[in-house]
Amino acid sequence: MISPDWAATAPTLVLGVTALVLFAFDSIDPGSSNNPVLAGIAFVGALAAMGVSVTYLLVGVGDPVVTLYGGQLVVDGMALFFQVVFTSVTALVALASYDYLEDLRYQAEYYILLTLAATGMTLMASAGSLAVGFVALELASLPSYALVAFLKDNRGSVEAGLKYFLIGALSSAVFAYGISLVYAVSGSLLIDSVATAVRDTALPGVLGIGVLMVLGGFAFKTASVPFHFWAPEAYEGAPAPISAFLSSASKAAGFALAFRVMTVAFPIEGVVGAIDWVLAVQVLAVVTMTLGNFAAATQENVKRMLAYSSVGHAGYVLIGLAALTGTGDGGLVLGAGMIHLLVYGFMNTGAFLFIALAEHWGVGRTFEDYNGLATRAPVACVAMTVFMFSLAGLPVGGGFVSKYYLFAGAVNAGVWWLALVGAVNSALSLFYYSRVVKAMWIEEPADGVEVTSYPSTLYAAVMAAAVATVVLLPALGLFSGVAFDAAAAVLF
Repeated sequence: MISPDWAATAPTLVLGVTALVLFAFDSIDPGSSNNPVLAGIAFVGALAAMGVSVTYLLVGVGDPVVTLYGGQLVVDGMALFFQVVFTSVTALVALASYDYLEDLRYQAEYYILLTLAATGMTLMASAGSLAVGFVALELASLPSYALVAFLKDNRGSVEAGLKYFLIGALSSAVFAYGISLVYAVSGSLLIDSVATAVRDTALPGVLGIGVLMVLGGFAFKTASVPFHFWAPEAYEGAPAPISAFLSSASKAAGFALAFRVMTVAFPIEGVVGAIDWVLAVQVLAVVTMTLGNFAAATQENVKRMLAYSSVGHAGYVLIGLAALTGTGDGGLVLGAGMIHLLVYGFMNTGAFLFIALAEHWGVGRTFEDYNGLATRAPVACVAMTVFMFSLAGLPVGGGFVSKYYLFAGAVNAGVWWLALVGAVNSALSLFYYSRVVKAMWIEEPADGVEVTSYPSTLYAAVMAAAVATVVLLPALGLFSGVAFDAAAAVLF
């Protein structure tokens, strides 16, 4: 055990200090554009936070659980696992952003907002109370609104940021009101204390409404149906690296808080009299994965396709909660959701960064614009092919194994139909993911596209994500044990 106990929060502290260093550097050299030092500070800070998180997992920090400030913050295996996800995505985005932001103003503000949002996400994973969870969610969300609208001269970016802000403000109000109802019933905001207080409550109706509203707040953050409307607009209008950040790290942060709150504060046996939230999540999972995949299949814009695909993947991860039926191994299925988010962080981030790379080359956003791109940039297109097929669940990347864990966990829990719906949706997703691959490798090259340069950091980020996606196929077993143990520790 590392002492003092607050040192267990080092990943969060490293990201917070990184944001302050960026602010101090910008104060010394304000308004500098295309400054490699800014990108370097953000990248090194995120990489250092990831290194600390991985080290803590390896040496056993969080077992037993480290509690701080009277239980307001907790550091355990689940928190550290999710922090690895957030920091790895942040590092890739920071690396890719140097080339993407070339000659744009306000770059220091961009990296400061990026690291502050990541700081909020790490706090969401460590939240031991509903109040801390709400504050951390806002710390992650407020910088995200500004990042979506970062391209100030682009009307689509500003419009997307405004829509994201308005819907986010509404969902935050719903989430906060749900928390207030839970507090009214339980008399506590500490997650573990809520679990004790809600057993056999005399106000099951109030508690049920509160649980549903809290669940609605999580549905917004994870872009789950019917709270997904902001995602396609925000992802399409935002800078491509920020689309990657929101669809991967932000989604994982929402699930990190949801996994802890729903399983610890509202145990199944304690709130059945108020509301069977597992049944609600089952419906949410089926509708989310189905609508997300069908909507993605109808898109002609590659970025919007990935946005709706992200909605579909939220449905897959929801199986981690929907299969907590009290039968089977709950730690297995919840851990499977964590594993899928880890793999998704690399393959989805890589796909959006490839779009950023294509934008740098002047490639449009439709499927037809990608025609014949492999003849001009074969290595990058190999990486994109890996991302597409791994997202579909084919055995070329870690997405195959993580989906297998999810579907096997659902079958083990007795909800085999959830696995069946997931498998059918995965088969559907292969259709639209293959459209990208077909356009790049089979169709005749599009006119007017010349790949004359390879932006070094953006290209390196795409390649790093592709290598990680492939390596996770045989190596995922090394992480699965950590995820399963961390999930089991939270459940029991």
